[in-house]
Amino acid sequence: MLHFIQYLAVRKHQAGLTTVEYAVAGGLITAAVVGAFVALGGSVNGVISGLSTSIGG
Repeated sequence: MLHFIQYLAVRKHQAGLTTVEYAVAGGLITAAVVGAFVALGGSVNGVISGLSTSIGG
């Protein structure tokens, strides 16, 4: 019975770690997406401004 209780305790601990790992991964993905939008935002703005100037607007 003691082994079963220890097994359940370890399993619960591992599930908690999995949750934390998913949270960290989600945070990193969110940071990467925000960084990409910030980096591409200036580039897209430059292209649109160039097109607008070429058209004569």
